[in-house]
Amino acid sequence: MASRVVSVERTIPADAERIFNILADPAQHPLIDGSGSVRSASTNNPGRLAQGTRFGMRMSLGARYRIHNVVVEFEESRRIAWRHFAGHRWRYVLTPVDGGTLVREEWDSTSVPWAYPLLRLLGFPQRNRQGMQQTLVRLERRATDPSDAR
Repeated sequence: MASRVVSVERTIPADAERIFNILADPAQHPLIDGSGSVRSASTNNPGRLAQGTRFGMRMSLGARYRIHNVVVEFEESRRIAWRHFAGHRWRYVLTPVDGGTLVREEWDSTSVPWAYPLLRLLGFPQRNRQGMQQTLVRLERRATDPSDAR
């Protein structure tokens, strides 16, 4: 089961509230995405995510498509996760530490065991790990940008 969760961590020198506000704003997702697949946020998205919120993204992974997500975990300034139709989750867990916030990003496919063999064959666990590492780098840049009064 644990092998079906890919996670990366990074300590970001910013407070959890600031980082969470970026994650809870769907318009920020294309700016922080390190995979290159999130192209833009749908124009009818809410300004801020909350438990049960639905939102969409324009994507590109070999072909352009749209994906619709629902927020399935939400704890203000601590945890947020969403899933789309297939059921796997993208999760962020924030833990205050000395010097900032430990951010753990997870791609969790435990709820879709039927799809995992195909996802693994297509290289998604490793591809997602690489994209997530870059996402946390981009998230840090965004969260520590002094010109951004977020």
